[in-house]
Amino acid sequence: MIPPEILLENGASSIHADAGEILFHEESMAIFYYQLLSGRVCLSNFLSDGREVLHNVICANEGFGEVAILDGGVHTVTAIADSSCTLLKISSKRFMEIMYEYGSLHRLIAQKIARELHFKIFLIKLIYNRSPEEILSNLIRKLIESKRLVCQECNRLMLTRQQLGNMTGLRVETIIRTMKQMEKEDKLNIIRGKVFVPADGID
Repeated sequence: MIPPEILLENGASSIHADAGEILFHEESMAIFYYQLLSGRVCLSNFLSDGREVLHNVICANEGFGEVAILDGGVHTVTAIADSSCTLLKISSKRFMEIMYEYGSLHRLIAQKIARELHFKIFLIKLIYNRSPEEILSNLIRKLIESKRLVCQECNRLMLTRQQLGNMTGLRVETIIRTMKQMEKEDKLNIIRGKVFVPADGID
């Protein structure tokens, strides 16, 4: 989102996170803004029974943590490295100073937040009164449309069955069964456990 050179010029530091490492917890104070250079980070809530609710998967060249900073409060999600990651992090104070200094970045941040809100509303509408196949088909169609979490070179879906379950509320067993049915209907291909989707989307 923000040119890395601007972050570095303003005191950002480069950090490494291993897969599974927690970058911040839900209800913790928003101390830093993060920008991902490589790897992936999941933004989730964890219910009292241990279940995970996956809200977003942050990919390289995307930022996170700005909502809590702009709100002046605490994080509403937990951020966990989904793979080995390299990130830039900068204090919330310097982040806000950059926002004031570079007015054009306000619009970019606002657009990012709006996109994420639209996706969350899309998911909520999708989950209610839909069959598992409709949920997965529409979700995959949306990811292809937005060019997120689908490999642009090989069309591999970049989410595990568990992550799809955490995102949609479906049981992993239901997702596996539904995907096998979708494969029979030529809506996707499963090769060595990896899911590949049609380049032109799912009918």
